[in-house]
Amino acid sequence: MPTRRYDERDVRVRPGRGSRPRTKQRPEHADAETALVTGVDRGRYAVLVDPDGPDERRAIAMKARELGRERVVPGDRVDLVGDTTGDDGSLSRIVRIGERRTVLRRTADDTDPVERVIVANADQLVIVTALADPEPRTRMIDRCVAAAYDAGMDALLALTKADLADPADLVGMYAPIGVRVVVTRTEGLKESRTIHGLEDVRAALDGRTSVLVGHSGVGKSTLVNALVPDAYRAVGVVNDVTGRGRHTSTSAVALRVPATAGPTWVIDTPGVRSFGLAHVDPQHLLGAFADLAEVSQECPRGCTHSDDSPDCALDDWVADSPDDVTRAARAARVESFRRLLASRLGTADDPREPSRP
Repeated sequence: MPTRRYDERDVRVRPGRGSRPRTKQRPEHADAETALVTGVDRGRYAVLVDPDGPDERRAIAMKARELGRERVVPGDRVDLVGDTTGDDGSLSRIVRIGERRTVLRRTADDTDPVERVIVANADQLVIVTALADPEPRTRMIDRCVAAAYDAGMDALLALTKADLADPADLVGMYAPIGVRVVVTRTEGLKESRTIHGLEDVRAALDGRTSVLVGHSGVGKSTLVNALVPDAYRAVGVVNDVTGRGRHTSTSAVALRVPATAGPTWVIDTPGVRSFGLAHVDPQHLLGAFADLAEVSQECPRGCTHSDDSPDCALDDWVADSPDDVTRAARAARVESFRRLLASRLGTADDPREPSRP
């Protein structure tokens, strides 16, 4: 039999997914509307379209494909296209993320290279700490202060459960170094509980966007429910054996605080067990300790301020304390800073280890 000869007419090319020519041109979305991201839940974003404007309304959005893996977080200002009416079943699309004034990040620990963006465009970090049940952890407070300083945010220490313990020690430790401190205490049964000091908290938040961070069980959600009565954030309890709270808030959410002079927002975040600082330059850590930064100006050139640094002015500052109480407080401050520094450099123990004042 004669052998058949093939030519180009016998070739069949099956078009693939990449057969369409790509272009670097992207839609301008000139008709996009501005919105504020208030919550994130499984790939869907709760947004407030035209925030504080005449046509303010809530809507649900998804992230546009062209944004790739860029993360959208509560506090972000974004541009929306599509159905932004907020009607049932409507879905808009986030096509742009606005420039962020501040970004609060954390890592799982001090060696984890993966940064987790928590909140964008917040003015201050509110470190919610219980004075008892569970016990306060000063190392956690110091870490949060360092993270706030690195993010360009102010730090506010909110001490709860003052009806169970005296706040004097913690107030005396942080107020002198520029960290604003507010104290609350509860009175009455759960059904008719009164929170004293709430007006001081509201005044510290007035006109600002604040993100609340703290361990589970410290009263963070209770504080949010008191500030925003219709928030209905779940409130947990503290385990009597472990001394730790149970996670109740599962996602970060931005809430508008009523009865304030200016536009005021709080962003409630899930309780955390640790606050890694792998993203913070070790040379910047001292800036979070205003009192130590001033003392360190007397250190010799090249001083690392670590435990084995010769002629470090921090050691002289502790030794020159006028009394035992002041010496103990100064020593605690220096120890906290040096532990942060060592942890950031990978030479310390687990950063989740608790510490008491």
